[in-house]
Amino acid sequence: MRFSTRAIHAGDELENRTGTVVVPIYQVSTFKQSQPDTGAGYVYSRTANPTRTALESCLASLEEADHALAFASGMAAITTLLLSLLNQGDHILAVEDLYGGTRRVFTRVMQNFGVESTYFDGTNLRDYEARFKPRTKIVWVETPTNPLLQIVDIAGVAKVAHSHNALVVVDNTFMSPYLQHPLRLGADIVVHSTTKYLGGHSDLIGGAVMLSDSKLYEKVQFAQNAAGAVPGPMDCWLVLRGIKTLAVRLERHCSNAKKVAEFLAGHVKVSRVIYPGLTSHPQHDLARKQMDDFGGMVSFHLKGGLHSWQELLKHLKVFTPAESLGGVESLIEHPSSMTHASVPKEERDRIGVTDSLIRVSVGIEDAEDLIADLSTALEHV
Repeated sequence: MRFSTRAIHAGDELENRTGTVVVPIYQVSTFKQSQPDTGAGYVYSRTANPTRTALESCLASLEEADHALAFASGMAAITTLLLSLLNQGDHILAVEDLYGGTRRVFTRVMQNFGVESTYFDGTNLRDYEARFKPRTKIVWVETPTNPLLQIVDIAGVAKVAHSHNALVVVDNTFMSPYLQHPLRLGADIVVHSTTKYLGGHSDLIGGAVMLSDSKLYEKVQFAQNAAGAVPGPMDCWLVLRGIKTLAVRLERHCSNAKKVAEFLAGHVKVSRVIYPGLTSHPQHDLARKQMDDFGGMVSFHLKGGLHSWQELLKHLKVFTPAESLGGVESLIEHPSSMTHASVPKEERDRIGVTDSLIRVSVGIEDAEDLIADLSTALEHV
């Protein structure tokens, strides 16, 4: 089956006792055991729950993986994955333009367990070789990166990493399984914040890990159960519901984002627009090759910096100033004071996450209304 069909039906086949059209919410903590201690069936919802099983089956199908594990948040997925696969003395090689929460876990949590991290501009494949260490176990990639929307060559990185016996983990949140296929390109593991495009309605928190290596899956599954950072049945059900419209939503997100990016690119108050779908993006050709479309995220540099951002906020009516992304509504944020505030200022400035940078999650409203809202607000900057 093709993607849109799987998005609607994958996982539903697990519920065949009552004939429900959609998987029910199994809002239970424990299950009757007809034969205790056999390990068969459902026992306790931290370990497994039928609604979560349906979600994990659907997620695996969408990412073309053999296995998927659902978590209580994207950060729960990332942290559990790291604790499952890394030991004291191991090393992570990561792109430097990285979600602030991910970098915080690397530097302030994993570092306490003796795990070292190195950050660098991961867009040039020639830069990888020299940065590997004898105990580099994971190469961590976001593409497009957050918030500068740089594109990392997944296939190229996988080739280099595998020559050093390192795993490649791709955070595919910005693209979703509909627009980018990391496992197909050679990645070993994919992570998602299901809070974002998969859920799609800003009404849940969740995360996921998808992979095909059964031994790695068993390690992460053990930690999922042991640590217990799992989503409740209601959140699993909400992600399943959101996934059913993922394809049609992403098509509108992409269409609107391109129009917004083109508008901003021609505005006198904007010094630079970053969107992979614009030919001005330095990695536009790689984006075309690696992605099925260019996504719903747009970043731009606003002339005047922090003061201009504060003035812009006063006049926006449709765009909501808020962290997160991927919902049906359009959000706008200031990375240096919001999503990336935990990154030291000197590091933010070095990377390019300066006070002038604005990140937009373009929703599925009428594109003309979005452009009019930005136009009116920019007049007052």
